[in-house]
Amino acid sequence: MTKRLKVGVIFGGKSAEHEVSLNSAQNVMRALDKTKYDVVPIGISKEGQWLLRGDPLLTLTGGAMSLPKLLESGYQLVDDLSAGREVIPGSHAASLPEVDVIFPVLHGPFGEDGTVQGLLELADIPYVGAGVMSSAVGMDKVAMKDLFRSHDLPTPKYVVIKRAEWARTPDRVEEHVAEEIGYPCFAKPANMGSSVGVTKAHNATELIHALNEAAQYDRKLLVECAVPDAREIECSVLGNDEPIASVPGEIVPGHEFYDYEAKYLDDSSQLLIPAPIDPATAQRVRELSLKAFLALDCAGMARVDFLLSRTTGELYLSEVNTIPGFTRISMYPKLWEASGVSYSELIDRLIQLALERHAEKHQVRTSYDR
Repeated sequence: MTKRLKVGVIFGGKSAEHEVSLNSAQNVMRALDKTKYDVVPIGISKEGQWLLRGDPLLTLTGGAMSLPKLLESGYQLVDDLSAGREVIPGSHAASLPEVDVIFPVLHGPFGEDGTVQGLLELADIPYVGAGVMSSAVGMDKVAMKDLFRSHDLPTPKYVVIKRAEWARTPDRVEEHVAEEIGYPCFAKPANMGSSVGVTKAHNATELIHALNEAAQYDRKLLVECAVPDAREIECSVLGNDEPIASVPGEIVPGHEFYDYEAKYLDDSSQLLIPAPIDPATAQRVRELSLKAFLALDCAGMARVDFLLSRTTGELYLSEVNTIPGFTRISMYPKLWEASGVSYSELIDRLIQLALERHAEKHQVRTSYDR
């Protein structure tokens, strides 16, 4: 009988996307094949406390979710730290449980930005998804868009504003945005996801509110030109060095744009899969998705988001999400289901890709003999 792999699922985290992570983790743990995997739940509180024993999902949700309720009978929940790795400073437990692979289901800073990935690299543990550099660039919208431009990938015009600059010279910033970007525009924190802190501004008065909102979440702010009458197109990518792209999908937001509430708190948005676009545009979306994935040197998975103007027909890259949502209404798994890859098969592939990438890293020499 084949030995079941111990899969550590990390969720929660010090991020405004903490609750999204908990919802995503539920779905990932449900999808793990109980005949192949043992689940090792690892929670991180909003304060950064690592929860390595008991039922971290129950703790982090105040009783709203619980692992025994979540997981079907037949799973083996691993709660043994006797043979762990002492890699987590400041935790109430001294070591990370012994696992075969980690599935980080963390969104936003302190999880999707390369920090946890760096910890796992130091611990020499295979993990699902992008590495340190790719995660960091994928989290920082400014660095990501700069990379897009260096690879001649189309992205909306943008300017970068530091929070200190906005506080010190607001009039100059407003004038700069009006000259370089104009209205309408979007103000965003550079390092955040799930549309947290994102506001559309139609005039200078709204820009003040938008920048104040974005500044609550990051020291670096992005103001981006609003694509005229934009359609939101998304594409899922799967693989390592030779990735594949799913069919594109379209999101029709229930709000003016696809904000946090539209994504997670109401059902007014529509997911159109496949996207009702012509074959040439669909092919262009897949091609650009793969180019963006490779430009960031991603691994495992990514969801690539686009804006398609109804007015001009132009297609723009918006961003690459290196740990896309896995909630019940998330596009990443839905696009793969429409492309012939079931949810459970998708999880299997991601785990296998993580193990393959880890094995490849071990081919690198760590000593130099002249």
